[in-house]
Amino acid sequence: YLIVCVKRNAENTGISGMSIYIIVFMLIFAAAMIMFYISTCRSRMAAENALSVKDEFLKNMSYELKRPLSKIISRTDILRSSGGEDSSTGAEIGDAAKELSQMLDNLISMSAINNFSKDTGLQTFVMVVPTSAAIYPSKYPNIDQKKEISDIYSKLSEDIIALDAFTALNSEKDEYIFYRTDHHWTTLGAYYTYASTVYDMGFTPILWDNYNIEHASSDFRGTFYSKTLYDGIEPDILDIYYSSSGIEIESVEVKTGKETKTFDSYYFREYLDKKDKYSVFGGQNQPVVTVKTNLKTDDKLLVIKDSYANSYIPFLCQHYSEITMLDMRYIDTSYNEIIDTDEYTQVLFLYNFSTFAQDKNIGKLDF
Repeated sequence: YLIVCVKRNAENTGISGMSIYIIVFMLIFAAAMIMFYISTCRSRMAAENALSVKDEFLKNMSYELKRPLSKIISRTDILRSSGGEDSSTGAEIGDAAKELSQMLDNLISMSAINNFSKDTGLQTFVMVVPTSAAIYPSKYPNIDQKKEISDIYSKLSEDIIALDAFTALNSEKDEYIFYRTDHHWTTLGAYYTYASTVYDMGFTPILWDNYNIEHASSDFRGTFYSKTLYDGIEPDILDIYYSSSGIEIESVEVKTGKETKTFDSYYFREYLDKKDKYSVFGGQNQPVVTVKTNLKTDDKLLVIKDSYANSYIPFLCQHYSEITMLDMRYIDTSYNEIIDTDEYTQVLFLYNFSTFAQDKNIGKLDF
Protein backbone atom coordinates (compact mmCIF):
# COMPACT_ATOMS: atom_id res chain seq x y z
CA TYR A 1 0.00 0.00 0.00
CA LEU A 2 2.82 2.38 0.83
CA ILE A 3 4.57 1.58 -2.44
CA VAL A 4 1.44 2.34 -4.48
CA CYS A 5 1.10 5.72 -2.78
CA VAL A 6 4.73 6.53 -3.43
CA LYS A 7 4.57 5.53 -7.11
CA ARG A 8 1.57 7.72 -7.68
CA ASN A 9 2.89 10.79 -5.96
CA ALA A 10 6.66 10.53 -5.64
CA GLU A 11 7.36 13.31 -8.12
CA ASN A 12 5.04 15.76 -6.37
CA THR A 13 5.71 15.02 -2.71
CA GLY A 14 8.36 16.52 -0.53
CA ILE A 15 9.45 13.06 0.59
CA SER A 16 12.34 11.36 -1.05
CA GLY A 17 10.81 8.49 -2.96
CA MET A 18 14.02 6.49 -2.80
CA SER A 19 14.26 6.79 0.98
CA ILE A 20 10.69 5.58 1.44
CA TYR A 21 11.33 2.72 -1.00
CA ILE A 22 14.27 1.70 1.16
CA ILE A 23 12.24 1.84 4.37
CA VAL A 24 9.32 -0.07 2.84
CA PHE A 25 11.73 -2.67 1.51
CA MET A 26 13.17 -3.03 5.02
CA LEU A 27 9.67 -3.61 6.41
CA ILE A 28 8.80 -6.20 3.75
CA PHE A 29 12.13 -7.94 4.22
CA ALA A 30 11.67 -7.98 7.99
CA ALA A 31 8.16 -9.45 7.61
CA ALA A 32 9.54 -12.18 5.34
CA MET A 33 12.27 -12.93 7.86
CA ILE A 34 9.69 -13.17 10.63
CA MET A 35 7.64 -15.73 8.70
CA PHE A 36 10.77 -17.70 7.78
CA TYR A 37 12.00 -17.67 11.36
CA ILE A 38 8.64 -18.87 12.72
CA SER A 39 8.55 -21.67 10.15
CA THR A 40 12.08 -22.73 11.06
CA CYS A 41 11.27 -22.69 14.77
CA ARG A 42 8.22 -24.85 14.31
CA SER A 43 10.16 -27.52 12.44
CA ARG A 44 13.13 -27.61 14.79
CA MET A 45 11.72 -27.20 18.28
CA ALA A 46 8.93 -28.41 20.49
CA ALA A 47 5.82 -26.21 20.32
CA GLU A 48 6.24 -24.54 23.69
CA ASN A 49 9.90 -23.64 23.13
CA ALA A 50 9.18 -22.43 19.61
CA LEU A 51 6.47 -20.09 20.88
CA SER A 52 8.85 -18.61 23.42
CA VAL A 53 11.53 -18.01 20.80
CA LYS A 54 9.00 -16.62 18.34
CA ASP A 55 7.61 -14.15 20.92
CA GLU A 56 11.07 -12.91 21.79
CA PHE A 57 11.98 -12.49 18.12
CA LEU A 58 8.72 -10.69 17.29
CA LYS A 59 9.12 -8.39 20.25
CA ASN A 60 12.66 -7.40 19.34
CA MET A 61 11.82 -6.99 15.65
CA SER A 62 8.75 -4.90 16.48
CA TYR A 63 10.86 -2.48 18.51
CA GLU A 64 13.33 -2.20 15.63
CA LEU A 65 10.60 -1.53 13.05
CA LYS A 66 9.03 1.16 15.22
CA ARG A 67 12.03 3.44 14.64
CA PRO A 68 11.74 3.92 10.86
CA LEU A 69 7.94 3.99 11.16
CA SER A 70 8.10 6.90 13.57
CA LYS A 71 10.12 8.85 11.02
CA ILE A 72 7.59 8.09 8.27
CA ILE A 73 4.71 9.17 10.49
CA SER A 74 6.48 12.36 11.52
CA ARG A 75 7.25 13.37 7.93
CA THR A 76 3.79 12.52 6.60
CA ASP A 77 2.16 14.48 9.43
CA ILE A 78 4.01 17.53 8.13
CA LEU A 79 2.66 16.86 4.64
CA ARG A 80 -0.83 16.25 5.99
CA SER A 81 -0.90 19.63 7.74
CA SER A 82 0.63 21.54 4.82
CA GLY A 83 -2.71 21.98 3.12
CA GLY A 84 -1.10 21.62 -0.29
CA GLU A 85 -1.76 19.13 -3.04
CA ASP A 86 0.52 16.65 -1.31
CA SER A 87 -1.51 16.65 1.91
CA SER A 88 -3.82 13.81 0.81
CA THR A 89 -0.82 11.69 -0.12
CA GLY A 90 0.73 12.37 3.25
CA ALA A 91 -2.53 11.38 4.92
CA GLU A 92 -2.71 8.06 3.05
CA ILE A 93 0.87 7.10 3.75
CA GLY A 94 0.68 8.32 7.33
CA ASP A 95 -2.52 6.41 8.10
CA ALA A 96 -1.04 3.21 6.69
CA ALA A 97 2.13 3.69 8.73
CA LYS A 98 0.15 4.38 11.90
CA GLU A 99 -1.92 1.24 11.36
CA LEU A 100 1.25 -0.80 10.99
CA SER A 101 2.70 0.88 14.08
CA GLN A 102 -0.39 -0.10 16.07
CA MET A 103 -0.05 -3.67 14.87
CA LEU A 104 3.52 -3.71 16.15
CA ASP A 105 2.38 -2.33 19.51
CA ASN A 106 -0.11 -5.19 19.75
CA LEU A 107 2.62 -7.72 18.95
CA ILE A 108 4.74 -6.24 21.73
CA SER A 109 1.78 -6.44 24.15
CA MET A 110 1.00 -10.05 23.28
CA SER A 111 4.65 -11.02 23.64
CA ALA A 112 4.78 -9.32 27.05
CA ILE A 113 1.68 -11.19 28.26
CA ASN A 114 2.99 -14.55 27.05
CA ASN A 115 6.40 -13.91 28.60
CA PHE A 116 4.87 -12.77 31.89
CA SER A 117 2.80 -15.93 32.11
CA LYS A 118 5.80 -18.13 31.34
CA ASP A 119 8.22 -16.29 33.64
CA THR A 120 5.91 -16.16 36.66
CA GLY A 121 4.25 -19.56 36.24
CA LEU A 122 0.94 -18.04 37.35
CA GLN A 123 -2.32 -19.36 35.97
CA THR A 124 -3.11 -16.59 33.50
CA PHE A 125 -6.40 -15.19 32.20
CA VAL A 126 -6.98 -12.50 29.59
CA MET A 127 -10.22 -10.59 29.16
CA VAL A 128 -10.57 -8.01 26.40
CA VAL A 129 -13.98 -6.38 26.86
CA PRO A 130 -15.85 -5.09 23.82
CA THR A 131 -17.05 -1.50 23.99
CA SER A 132 -20.62 -0.35 23.41
CA ALA A 133 -19.73 0.24 19.74
CA ALA A 134 -19.33 -3.52 19.30
CA ILE A 135 -22.57 -4.49 21.03
CA TYR A 136 -24.65 -1.79 19.30
CA PRO A 137 -23.07 -1.54 15.82
CA SER A 138 -26.15 0.10 14.26
CA LYS A 139 -25.79 3.01 16.68
CA TYR A 140 -22.01 3.20 16.64
CA PRO A 141 -20.48 2.03 13.35
CA ASN A 142 -17.17 0.44 14.22
CA ILE A 143 -14.67 -2.20 13.26
CA ASP A 144 -15.54 -5.84 13.94
CA GLN A 145 -14.39 -6.01 17.55
CA LYS A 146 -15.49 -9.61 17.95
CA LYS A 147 -13.16 -10.64 15.14
CA GLU A 148 -10.34 -8.44 16.42
CA ILE A 149 -10.66 -9.83 19.95
CA SER A 150 -10.59 -13.38 18.59
CA ASP A 151 -7.42 -12.48 16.70
CA ILE A 152 -5.87 -11.16 19.91
CA TYR A 153 -6.77 -14.37 21.76
CA SER A 154 -5.28 -16.47 18.96
CA LYS A 155 -1.86 -14.99 19.75
CA LEU A 156 -1.92 -16.13 23.38
CA SER A 157 0.12 -19.07 24.59
CA GLU A 158 -1.83 -22.31 24.77
CA ASP A 159 -1.84 -22.37 28.57
CA ILE A 160 -3.38 -18.89 28.87
CA ILE A 161 -7.18 -18.87 29.28
CA ALA A 162 -9.13 -16.31 27.25
CA LEU A 163 -12.34 -15.08 28.91
CA ASP A 164 -15.26 -14.39 26.56
CA ALA A 165 -16.80 -11.07 27.59
CA PHE A 166 -18.35 -10.49 24.17
CA THR A 167 -20.85 -13.36 24.39
CA ALA A 168 -21.81 -12.42 27.94
CA LEU A 169 -22.54 -8.80 27.03
CA ASN A 170 -24.08 -9.45 23.63
CA SER A 171 -26.58 -11.90 25.14
CA GLU A 172 -27.76 -9.14 27.52
CA LYS A 173 -27.67 -6.24 25.06
CA ASP A 174 -31.27 -5.29 25.80
CA GLU A 175 -30.28 -4.59 29.40
CA TYR A 176 -28.58 -1.47 30.81
CA ILE A 177 -25.03 -2.81 30.37
CA PHE A 178 -23.27 0.33 29.10
CA TYR A 179 -23.57 3.94 30.17
CA ARG A 180 -25.15 6.32 27.69
CA THR A 181 -22.81 9.21 28.45
CA ASP A 182 -19.62 7.34 29.37
CA HIS A 183 -17.30 4.80 27.74
CA HIS A 184 -17.40 2.30 30.64
CA TRP A 185 -19.70 -0.63 31.18
CA THR A 186 -22.30 -0.28 33.93
CA THR A 187 -22.08 -2.29 37.12
CA LEU A 188 -24.78 -4.56 35.68
CA GLY A 189 -22.68 -5.13 32.56
CA ALA A 190 -19.70 -5.97 34.74
CA TYR A 191 -21.84 -8.38 36.77
CA TYR A 192 -23.17 -10.25 33.73
CA THR A 193 -19.61 -10.72 32.48
CA TYR A 194 -18.40 -11.85 35.90
CA ALA A 195 -21.26 -14.35 36.24
CA SER A 196 -20.47 -15.80 32.82
CA THR A 197 -16.68 -16.00 32.99
CA VAL A 198 -15.73 -16.61 36.63
CA TYR A 199 -16.44 -20.32 36.11
CA ASP A 200 -13.37 -20.41 33.87
CA MET A 201 -11.35 -19.03 36.77
CA GLY A 202 -12.44 -21.91 38.97
CA PHE A 203 -15.30 -20.33 40.93
CA THR A 204 -19.08 -20.29 41.10
CA PRO A 205 -20.54 -16.77 40.80
CA ILE A 206 -22.58 -15.13 43.53
CA LEU A 207 -26.15 -15.01 42.24
CA TRP A 208 -27.60 -11.62 41.34
CA ASP A 209 -30.40 -12.05 43.90
CA ASN A 210 -27.77 -12.09 46.66
CA TYR A 211 -26.78 -8.50 45.98
CA ASN A 212 -28.28 -5.38 47.47
CA ILE A 213 -28.13 -2.60 44.88
CA GLU A 214 -27.70 1.05 45.76
CA HIS A 215 -28.57 3.65 43.13
CA ALA A 216 -25.67 5.82 44.21
CA SER A 217 -26.20 8.53 41.56
CA SER A 218 -28.86 9.35 38.98
CA ASP A 219 -27.10 12.31 37.37
CA PHE A 220 -23.86 10.76 36.11
CA ARG A 221 -22.54 12.39 32.93
CA GLY A 222 -19.33 10.73 31.79
CA THR A 223 -16.59 10.96 29.19
CA PHE A 224 -18.87 11.05 26.14
CA TYR A 225 -20.75 13.99 27.62
CA SER A 226 -17.52 15.79 28.45
CA LYS A 227 -16.48 15.59 24.79
CA THR A 228 -19.78 16.84 23.36
CA LEU A 229 -21.50 18.75 26.19
CA TYR A 230 -24.78 17.59 24.63
CA ASP A 231 -27.65 17.76 27.12
CA GLY A 232 -30.14 15.84 24.99
CA ILE A 233 -29.17 12.45 26.43
CA GLU A 234 -30.56 11.37 29.77
CA PRO A 235 -27.94 11.25 32.56
CA ASP A 236 -26.81 7.81 33.69
CA ILE A 237 -27.56 5.87 36.86
CA LEU A 238 -24.53 4.61 38.74
CA ASP A 239 -25.12 1.54 40.91
CA ILE A 240 -23.09 -0.03 43.70
CA TYR A 241 -23.60 -3.73 44.42
CA TYR A 242 -23.27 -5.06 47.98
CA SER A 243 -23.11 -8.82 48.44
CA SER A 244 -25.06 -10.42 51.27
CA SER A 245 -22.65 -13.39 51.38
CA GLY A 246 -20.79 -11.98 54.38
CA ILE A 247 -17.54 -11.64 52.41
CA GLU A 248 -16.45 -8.03 52.73
CA ILE A 249 -13.55 -5.77 51.84
CA GLU A 250 -11.51 -5.00 54.94
CA SER A 251 -8.87 -2.65 53.58
CA VAL A 252 -7.69 -0.90 50.41
CA GLU A 253 -4.02 0.07 50.13
CA VAL A 254 -3.23 2.68 47.48
CA LYS A 255 0.34 3.31 46.33
CA THR A 256 0.60 6.51 44.30
CA GLY A 257 4.33 6.29 43.65
CA LYS A 258 4.94 9.03 46.21
CA GLU A 259 3.05 7.73 49.23
CA THR A 260 1.00 4.80 50.50
CA LYS A 261 -2.45 5.29 51.99
CA THR A 262 -4.86 2.75 53.48
CA PHE A 263 -8.65 3.04 53.41
CA ASP A 264 -11.40 0.92 54.93
CA SER A 265 -13.70 1.00 51.90
CA TYR A 266 -13.33 0.36 48.18
CA TYR A 267 -15.98 2.97 47.44
CA PHE A 268 -14.76 6.56 47.47
CA ARG A 269 -18.13 8.20 47.92
CA GLU A 270 -16.80 11.74 47.70
CA TYR A 271 -16.64 11.31 43.93
CA LEU A 272 -20.42 11.01 43.79
CA ASP A 273 -20.48 14.77 44.34
CA LYS A 274 -17.91 15.42 41.61
CA LYS A 275 -17.82 15.24 37.84
CA ASP A 276 -15.81 12.00 37.72
CA LYS A 277 -18.40 9.87 39.48
CA TYR A 278 -17.03 6.60 38.07
CA SER A 279 -14.05 7.07 40.40
CA VAL A 280 -16.32 6.00 43.24
CA PHE A 281 -15.01 2.56 42.27
CA GLY A 282 -11.58 2.41 43.91
CA GLY A 283 -10.78 6.10 43.50
CA GLN A 284 -8.77 7.58 40.68
CA ASN A 285 -6.45 5.34 38.68
CA GLN A 286 -3.25 4.63 40.60
CA PRO A 287 -0.12 2.54 39.92
CA VAL A 288 -0.81 -0.09 42.58
CA VAL A 289 -3.96 -0.82 44.58
CA THR A 290 -4.28 -3.82 46.92
CA VAL A 291 -7.66 -4.94 48.23
CA LYS A 292 -7.90 -7.34 51.18
CA THR A 293 -11.05 -9.20 52.20
CA ASN A 294 -12.18 -11.25 55.19
CA LEU A 295 -12.34 -14.44 53.11
CA LYS A 296 -10.21 -17.23 54.55
CA THR A 297 -8.48 -18.63 51.48
CA ASP A 298 -5.02 -18.87 49.99
CA ASP A 299 -6.31 -17.63 46.62
CA LYS A 300 -4.79 -14.27 45.68
CA LEU A 301 -5.24 -12.50 42.37
CA LEU A 302 -3.02 -10.10 40.46
CA VAL A 303 -4.91 -7.88 38.00
CA ILE A 304 -3.15 -5.92 35.25
CA LYS A 305 -5.79 -3.59 33.97
CA ASP A 306 -7.38 -0.39 32.74
CA SER A 307 -10.32 1.42 34.37
CA TYR A 308 -12.90 -1.16 33.19
CA ALA A 309 -11.62 -3.35 36.01
CA ASN A 310 -12.49 -0.79 38.66
CA SER A 311 -16.20 -1.68 38.80
CA TYR A 312 -15.44 -5.38 38.20
CA ILE A 313 -13.14 -5.94 41.17
CA PRO A 314 -15.86 -6.03 43.88
CA PHE A 315 -17.37 -9.13 42.26
CA LEU A 316 -13.99 -10.90 42.21
CA CYS A 317 -13.47 -9.98 45.87
CA GLN A 318 -16.05 -12.65 46.72
CA HIS A 319 -13.48 -15.31 45.83
CA TYR A 320 -10.05 -14.03 46.92
CA SER A 321 -8.43 -12.99 50.18
CA GLU A 322 -6.35 -10.41 48.33
CA ILE A 323 -6.40 -8.69 44.93
CA THR A 324 -3.62 -6.41 43.71
CA MET A 325 -4.21 -4.19 40.69
CA LEU A 326 -1.42 -2.82 38.51
CA ASP A 327 -2.11 0.01 36.06
CA MET A 328 0.88 -0.05 33.73
CA ARG A 329 0.11 3.46 32.45
CA TYR A 330 1.49 4.80 35.73
CA ILE A 331 4.38 2.37 36.23
CA ASP A 332 7.85 3.03 34.81
CA THR A 333 9.88 0.39 36.59
CA SER A 334 10.10 -3.40 36.64
CA TYR A 335 7.11 -5.10 38.22
CA ASN A 336 9.57 -7.15 40.26
CA GLU A 337 10.40 -3.98 42.20
CA ILE A 338 6.73 -3.49 43.07
CA ILE A 339 5.28 -6.94 43.76
CA ASP A 340 6.35 -10.49 44.48
CA THR A 341 4.49 -12.66 41.99
CA ASP A 342 5.11 -15.73 44.17
CA GLU A 343 2.48 -14.35 46.55
CA TYR A 344 -0.31 -14.78 43.98
CA THR A 345 -2.11 -17.82 42.60
CA GLN A 346 -3.56 -16.27 39.42
CA VAL A 347 -3.19 -13.23 37.18
CA LEU A 348 -5.92 -11.54 35.12
CA PHE A 349 -5.29 -9.08 32.30
CA LEU A 350 -8.47 -7.01 31.95
CA TYR A 351 -8.78 -4.24 29.35
CA ASN A 352 -11.50 -2.81 27.17
CA PHE A 353 -10.88 -3.32 23.45
CA SER A 354 -10.15 0.33 22.61
CA THR A 355 -7.55 0.67 25.33
CA PHE A 356 -5.91 -2.65 24.55
CA ALA A 357 -5.71 -1.89 20.82
CA GLN A 358 -3.89 1.39 21.45
CA ASP A 359 -1.98 0.60 24.63
CA LYS A 360 1.79 0.89 24.61
CA ASN A 361 2.30 0.18 28.29
CA ILE A 362 1.73 -3.57 28.59
CA GLY A 363 5.14 -4.01 26.97
CA LYS A 364 6.65 -2.56 30.16
CA LEU A 365 6.20 -6.01 31.70
CA ASP A 366 9.29 -7.04 29.74
CA PHE A 367 11.41 -4.40 31.51
